[in-house]
Formats: sequence, structure tokens, C-alpha cells
Amino acid sequence: MKASILLATFCLPLSTVRAGDLLPPITQGQRVATCGHSFHVFTYKQVDEIAKSAGLDHQLVGLSSIGGSTVQKHWDVPEEKSAVKQVLKTGHVDVLTLSPIWLPDDAIEQFVKLGIAHNPALRITVQEYWMPNDEYNPVYPLDTKKEIDHNATDIAKLRDATLRYAKDIEDYLQGINQRLGKQSVFIVPVGMAAVTLREKILKGEAPGLKTQAELFRDNWGHAQAPLQILSSYCHFAVIYRRNPAGLPVPNAFRALKDMSDEDKVKLNQLLQEIAWDTVTHHPLTGLMKPVAAK
Repeated sequence: MKASILLATFCLPLSTVRAGDLLPPITQGQRVATCGHSFHVFTYKQVDEIAKSAGLDHQLVGLSSIGGSTVQKHWDVPEEKSAVKQVLKTGHVDVLTLSPIWLPDDAIEQFVKLGIAHNPALRITVQEYWMPNDEYNPVYPLDTKKEIDHNATDIAKLRDATLRYAKDIEDYLQGINQRLGKQSVFIVPVGMAAVTLREKILKGEAPGLKTQAELFRDNWGHAQAPLQILSSYCHFAVIYRRNPAGLPVPNAFRALKDMSDEDKVKLNQLLQEIAWDTVTHHPLTGLMKPVAAK
């Protein structure tokens, strides 16, 4: 899918996605393992809270947390020290969540092969995250000290950068699925959801949030509670194919000291809507029914 087509997909109104176009929600609690860095690892416990608030018997079965990590760094952890590798080998994992930084990252496929060998029904999600420094600059070492004014960012340019990154993620994961001969790897489009939230802030349509900078705790882009919860709602929606609308305000919102309870409720509703809208319009989240070949 070309970036222009992907952009058109993300610009579709929610009404264009009909309930009949979607696969049914998963109603059984999932056993979830996670390998992540600081732009992802918080979803491990937050999705657990969200799922349990929805009445699901969600289970946390393995975590590998390494700051600034590629997936390769998690793969390089010896098996005797890797809770994730150990639990994957038992076959008792339903979902493995991963979050690369830049591509290529060969260890994504290594984890996929290990997991599928022990549970062919395993689903692997890969987070497409928001742009650090508000730009797509896929180089190492990471430029974590660059001075960025998030409020001055050109949102149109940011959306374009996010689309280019999303296209690279999509192509890379499509290759893995093609080699597997089935879709076992899915995308969680957090980056596109983050751009939509920032657009809402600029339009004055995000209750309790006045500036884009309120989403971040530093220039690099580490997430504050609203962006964390938006990300976790996206993961919940992909893992369970379920709309998070109507679920209660999460515990992370306690950190929002300067926001009224009313605005917290309204902002929570908006984050749920953005998450569901974004994942239902993305072609590789696994929510859409397969299109029958003609």
C-alpha cells in the first residue's frame, strides 16, 4: 500500500467502517507477553487494567523491559534470563507485543519464529509509535538531546513523517507474514492515533489539554498520561478487537492534577474514540474481515 493510499485510509470517517466489516471481538482473556522500551512498556500493565475493567481475565505472563531498546536487544538476552523467551517456549502465550525503534530489526522475525513454533495461533503485535523529536530520522545513535518545541511542530509535516514510518513498518511486517504464509504479525498504529490527538488539541477539541507539549515529559517524546492511555487503548483494541468506548477513567489519570474530573471523563472518551477509529481504519490491525478473492 502506497503512503498516499494509507493516508486516504486514515482520513476516512468512522461511519465508513461498518460493524459487518469487522471480525467479532475476542471475549476470552488473553495471555500477554511484552518486549519493550520506554515508549511502549507501560502498555503492559495499563492494558491489563483496561481489559480487567472490561470484565476480561487478562493475564500478564512475561515482560522484558530495556530502555532505548531495539527488539534485537531483547533477543540477545540469554534464555535463562529472558522471561519472555521462557514463556514463549511453553506455548502458553496468546499475544506477544513488540516495539522496534527503526528498521530493519531482524529480531522481530526471530521472536515470531520462536513463538509460532510453540503456539501456531500466537499473535504478534508491533507498535508503530509516535515520532521522537517530531521527525522521522531513522539513524543511530538516537538524538535524545535535541531541542524541540512540540507546540511549534507543523502537524501536516508530522503526519507525513508518521505515514512514511508507518509504510516502512507495514512493508517490513508484510514480508514476515508472507514468509509465514499467514498473518500472525499485526500493527498497532499508535503513531497515527497520536497525530490525530495533536490535531484535536490544536482545534481546541481535547478536553483538559491546551497544548501539544502536555503530551510529553521531554523533548525526545516520552509520554505523559494522556498519550500513554491512548497508546494502551490502541493495544487493547487490537488485542481484543473490541471498542474501548464506555470503559472507566484509568488510574493513570490521577497524575493529571490540573484537570477537572469532568474533563478527565471527556478526555478519556475522546482517547477511546481516537483509538478505535484509528485501529479500525488500518489494514494490518487484524480487525477487518478478510476480503474474499475474486
